Order: sequence, then C-alpha cells, then structure tokens
Amino acid sequence: MENFKKRYLFSSVLALTVFLGACASEPTGNGGDSGTDDDGETADNGGTEGGDLIISLASDAVSLDLHGSNDTYSSNVASNIYETLVFHDKDLELQDGLAESHEQLDANTWVFNLREGVTFHDGSEFNAEVVKANLDRILDPAIASQRAFLYDMIEEVEIIDDYTVEITTEYPFAPLPAHLAHNGGGMMSGEMIAADYEAMENGEEPGSVINQEAIGTGYFKFDSWSPGNELKIVKNEDYWGDAAKVDSVTFRVVPEDGTRIADLNTGAAHIADPLSPSDVSQIEATEGMYIESTESVAMMYIGFNSQKEPFDDPNVRKALSMAINKQSIIDGIYDGHGLEAKSPLAPKVYGYSEDIDVIEYDPEEAKSLLAEAGYNEGDLSITFNTSDHRERQSIAENVQQALSEIGVTVNIEMEEWGSFLESTANGEQEMFVLSWSTVTGDGDYGLFPLFHESQHGSAGNRTFTDDAELNDLLMGARQNENQEERLDQYLEAQNIIADEAIVLPLFHEDYLLGVSDSVEGLWQHPTRRLMLQDVTLN
Repeated sequence: MENFKKRYLFSSVLALTVFLGACASEPTGNGGDSGTDDDGETADNGGTEGGDLIISLASDAVSLDLHGSNDTYSSNVASNIYETLVFHDKDLELQDGLAESHEQLDANTWVFNLREGVTFHDGSEFNAEVVKANLDRILDPAIASQRAFLYDMIEEVEIIDDYTVEITTEYPFAPLPAHLAHNGGGMMSGEMIAADYEAMENGEEPGSVINQEAIGTGYFKFDSWSPGNELKIVKNEDYWGDAAKVDSVTFRVVPEDGTRIADLNTGAAHIADPLSPSDVSQIEATEGMYIESTESVAMMYIGFNSQKEPFDDPNVRKALSMAINKQSIIDGIYDGHGLEAKSPLAPKVYGYSEDIDVIEYDPEEAKSLLAEAGYNEGDLSITFNTSDHRERQSIAENVQQALSEIGVTVNIEMEEWGSFLESTANGEQEMFVLSWSTVTGDGDYGLFPLFHESQHGSAGNRTFTDDAELNDLLMGARQNENQEERLDQYLEAQNIIADEAIVLPLFHEDYLLGVSDSVEGLWQHPTRRLMLQDVTLN
C-alpha cells in the first residue's frame, strides 16, 4: 500500500506491528483487547476507541445472504459480520480462522478441526453441524447460489464430532482451502439457516430471513438496513477474539463521486469508497484527508460475446484488441494507478507467468485482420456496453475513438450497475467492459468462472466462451494434485485466451480510498475488502 498525502508507511519495526495487527483483522483467536476499554482511552494505533465510522459507498449491498450474491459491495459488508474457516492475510497466505487447523488426508479428503467456544450473534454455538449446514446450503439447487461453483466439487461434508468436519471432494481439488477462504464460505448461524428454509416452505424467496437478521460470528454484528440508503453494523461485545475498536460502522450509499468527496471534506463521512483516480489531485490538495492505495488482484477487461456476430470470429476479436492502447487508458483515465495486464491473472496470483502471450497494440495489423475477416473500413458497427461508473464510461469513449481509427463505428450503451449485470448475464451485450477479482489468490478462481463453458452468465463467463481445449485444461488444472503441472496447465490456458482474443485484459487496478485524517488503523485487502477491526477515530 501507499499513502500519497499523509505518509502512512511505517518503519520496518512498526510495519511488522501493523502486519501482525492486520492479520488480527481476521480471526486470530488470541483473545483480549489490544486497545483499551470503551471509556475513550488511547488504542495502540494512537486513535481513540468508540464512535461511529461512516463509509460512503458507491453502491448498496445486493444481499447479506452469503449465498445470494457475488458482488464487491455485499462482500465488503458481509466480511465484517461473517467469518470463514480459513482466511487470506494481506500477502494472500492462508491462515486458520474458525478452524484451528486443517490437513489433507488423501487426494480427495480434507479434515478441519474447528475452534471451540465460538458463538454466533444470536448466542447459538459454532460447531461441525453448522459448517455442514452452510456448505450443504450453498450447494442446494433450491438456493441457486451464484457462488455454488466455488464448492461444487464437494461430494460430502461429514461430521466426525462436534468440532471436526471431513470434506470429501468428487475429484482432487488442490485449491479447496483457498476457496473456503472466500467470503462465500463464511459461516452463517445454523438456526438462521433453518428459519430461512422454513420461510421458503411458506413461499418466501431464499435469503428472506437472512437479509433481515444476518447472524454471523464476526467482530461486528448486523444492526439495520435501509436498502438504497444505509446499512449499519455494531461492535460485537462478545467476540471470541480481539474486539473491534469503534462502536459501529455505517455504510451510506452515495453513488456520485463528487458527493462522496464532499462528505469526506465536511466530516459527514470518514472513508470514500471508491475514489476515482481523477479525484486524486483534489484529495492531495485538501487538508484533513489522504489517499489509501492498494495493489489489487483484480483485472479490468474488455470482453466479446462469442455467441454474436462478428465476435464469433477470433480474427475480429484480435483486430479490435490490437487497436486499443491499454497504456493510454491507464495513464489517461486512471492517472497511472494500475499495472498493464498480460493475462487475467495478476502477478500475485498463483498461476501467473511471465511467459504469457500478449496481444500487442498494433492498429495497422488490426486493419489487416479485419480485412481478412471480410470487413473494410466503415463496414463494421458494434455496440459497446458499460455500466454507469465514471471510469468505465471513459474507457468506452477511449475504445470508441481507438476503433474509429481502424474504421469501426462504436455505439456506447450505458446501463445502471444492476441492469448491466443482468443484461450481460443474459447474453444481451456485444462488447463490454467489466472487472474480475481473483479473491482466492489461486488461478482456478481467476480463470475457471470466466472461461469454462459451465459458467455461462452470472457465474462469470459473460463472453459465453465454449472452447473444448480450454474447458479440458481448466477442469484438469483444478483436479491436478501436481502443482508444477497445474502451473503448466494455467500457462497453456492463458495462452489460448490470448491467441483466441477471448478477452482483452486491460490492467490490474489499484484500489483507491479517500480517507479522513481522523481514521487510524485502516487497511484494504488486495481483494478490495475494507479491514475495519482495528480502525479507531481521533
């Protein structure tokens, strides 16, 4: 991370302290309180405990049912309420969470030893029965979870005793612990799950009870939600580990970039998420606030619907890709806050390689390829679909200008975020811009959902790709116990993606936050989650 205004980088000794505290922002089980009591005394990070942390978010959560959504804003709230068996620290290394330990018994069998003495916000006990209830539910066809693909290799969850579960997979699946670290593997109250099923029997939609109660084991618990307006969580006084420092967190829905900054400036909010790169200079020039930047594992990309002409022709896709200058987008729209992408996988992700084929910027070759495909200048008119995010609209305009230079007409169609997700999941788009974050840190999550034919639509494959060789490679890699062979399979898969120009990876963005100087102890995970356990307010 880098702090652009207020220097938020510490000396090596203090950095180690922050790292350990950062790990404590997920389950640590070390007990006690690293700060002080609730009387407003100074915490270890120099701030004062208590108060309401106010965060202005561009969008509202879609669902607090972990199995009912797969979007960033829902995960950002839910990750403070629910906890997982294992979790990724800031270096994407796996750490034990609600499970004290885990091991692989054989190719298809894993055992997880659970932490004792943990209770949910409703007072019910966390145990093996609850783990089974959660994993069974996400795989239940009646729930139709968008996150089921994360766990559809699980064949059986067996309760060995109250605090031991054994998970058997249909085939060897090396990334299973990484998938269990995903927010979708969070543990929800077993009693709440049962009540939700009862509501379904009475005609209610899945998640109807969960969205009203949202009961987890986390250091914050659900308080209230006014959809489209604000959502509030409060400190869990009975948390089994290190308690949160602030009394509550209020997530306010503020779609306009300028309004989020104005709220920061007036003190109406402490954090603006996200911060547009074009607003960085304004934050830098304003007293009382600073910028928090985090290298991400996300990819911004341009996709082509392979089931619609002319995007079913690889030469057309490659020609359009060659005409787009990725660096001009990074520099001109994101002010350099991003790393040019070679593939869908960011450098920190398992499976990334420097030996990946890359589509280079070459407008003249793009014209030649279009001609070979039967399109002369002026023949081709396409629709570019984008959401109502400011930078993505700018990307669409950049692409429109770039493609006009090779004789292609681009009509931009902008949609509200929810509508955009629905239309692209239904295959209504032609060419579009979207992002994908490899939140498990493993290449399986960065490639399988986006490109395997079984994941068409909302699961991730919005290009509707169905390539037999790619399908075999991706399925083979997720079943392969040999890590070196997996790396080779992922390299081959990424080269197919480039050779076929299935998508054009643009860049791996830096996550930017606008933060009030009153905030201490904040950090943002490479997967974009706001880590709020150790935050204090001066």
